[in-house]
Amino acid sequence: MSNKLTADGVAAPESFEQAMAELAQLVAQMEAGQLPLEASVATYARGSELVRYCAAQLEKVEAQVKVLEGDMLKPFAAGNGGEGDQ
Repeated sequence: MSNKLTADGVAAPESFEQAMAELAQLVAQMEAGQLPLEASVATYARGSELVRYCAAQLEKVEAQVKVLEGDMLKPFAAGNGGEGDQ
């Protein structure tokens, strides 16, 4: 279990998947519109932290894939190279 804390003393997510699950839960709470103002602000701040964490994790993975692929990543274009495409 991770003991890392964010700047506001909240536990940092242990994984990308955990961060995404927590983010989905926070979005649902905010969309329900039942949170008081202070709780909404805190929820928004936590969501922002989770988005930054997820973006950083995705950047790390992208860098790893670039190394594995020899930095030869090509953009995906639907309909290119598949059988039956003309």
